[in-house]
Amino acid sequence: MDMLIFELNKDTEKPLYEQLYIGIKNAIIGKQIELGTKLPSKRKLAEFLNISQTTVEIAYAQLLAEGYIVSKPRIGYFVEEIDELPYIQIEQPKQPMLYREKGRFETDFHPGKIDSEFFPFTTWRKYAKDLYDGTHNEFLQIGEPQGEYALRTEIAKYLYQSRGMICSPEQIVIGSGTEHLLPMILRLLESDSSFALENPGYSAIPRIQLQNRAVPISVDEEGLIVDELKRTDANIVYITPSHQFPTGAVLSATRRTQLLKWASKAENRYIIEDDYDSEFRYIGKPIPALQGLDKNNKVIYLSTFTKSLMPSLRVAYLVLPTTLLSKYKELFSYYSATVPRFDQHILANFMKDGHFAKHLNRMRKIYRKKHDRLTTTLTTFYSQVTVTGDHAGMHILISVPLSKSEEELKELAAKDGIGIYPVKDYLIKAIDYKNPTFLLGFGGIPLEQIESSIRKLMNCWGIAPKKEKPLK
Repeated sequence: MDMLIFELNKDTEKPLYEQLYIGIKNAIIGKQIELGTKLPSKRKLAEFLNISQTTVEIAYAQLLAEGYIVSKPRIGYFVEEIDELPYIQIEQPKQPMLYREKGRFETDFHPGKIDSEFFPFTTWRKYAKDLYDGTHNEFLQIGEPQGEYALRTEIAKYLYQSRGMICSPEQIVIGSGTEHLLPMILRLLESDSSFALENPGYSAIPRIQLQNRAVPISVDEEGLIVDELKRTDANIVYITPSHQFPTGAVLSATRRTQLLKWASKAENRYIIEDDYDSEFRYIGKPIPALQGLDKNNKVIYLSTFTKSLMPSLRVAYLVLPTTLLSKYKELFSYYSATVPRFDQHILANFMKDGHFAKHLNRMRKIYRKKHDRLTTTLTTFYSQVTVTGDHAGMHILISVPLSKSEEELKELAAKDGIGIYPVKDYLIKAIDYKNPTFLLGFGGIPLEQIESSIRKLMNCWGIAPKKEKPLK
């Protein structure tokens, strides 16, 4: 028990679960808690530290999600092995550090849908009106190729505060969506590069013509299987580590270290980190970005405002390693930013005055309620349906014990006005799933309609509810 004596300050703004999580994590990394050590039960540790069991449970859940500990059913939690990441000194360049729309359905479980009811139109309109008043005529001219400096500055601040990333506005490039930025990244890399992609994975990748020269890497409950990547000739890997799309797996701490080690062993190796929906995590704190852990300039970070604000805004951004800045300026200095300057400044001012953070906090609560209603409905009434990937994001995976194919079930749902999307749509290489598996997005479905929407879907598939008790 001595190994878990931590100072928990109840008078600070930092939650107790986060203090406990950081204390145990640092003790594991510092080898103060040895590999294989069994941690105290939640009850015993709560009594010892005079805190609630819930606090311990959340801290343990975060450590489990990041791979610092493992859970053995009916036995307890044990410390997992964590590889150490070496620091490789490299010479820094002398740089100034100044869905395709689906058919319209009455009920649409598309994972790209957001809740538009709570968007702060009044505030957004105010910032738009302030800019479109005739005193900002300079915004009618072509702006900076990388995007407006004001917006890049706000994004750099946001990434530092929310994702633990240290980057300058000079490293950030604004573009009109991930599909626009990915081809730019490909041009920055060697023409004979070999790409490794998660399987299943993000469906935009085949649309940028990588499919024929991509190596599929399997994904399990700890995310991308790095050992499988090591057995390939790939030198570039595209990954969604904080919330794997579409399975929802979190890349464990050990695999994060393994992946960064893999990238550090060759000059032409890079990791493309797609952090598409890191804002929405429902258990514990957000998973750290790989870029924030990278000491060797090997991570190209990619994200978007699609889920956090609106898909139609078409604002995405990438953070380049400093080692690629010279090549970027050489190749793209003559490019024009693809996002209108007015839109960029509206967003920059919206972020600067704290409205983006306020909107995110509100939407987290809304999506958490939807997430909980969805999972509770399934586990209460349809326990025969397997639910996975339910700790973060705006979709889950469901596996249904039916003999019909995914395509047949999709057609049955469509006849009832329901949009449902099979996991096979996101495969590069076929995977033989035991049962038909689908993505179930809940972002665009009103909270009060979630239970009835699930009942309607299950009914059209012939899956009867096991209980008939209404949810509160």
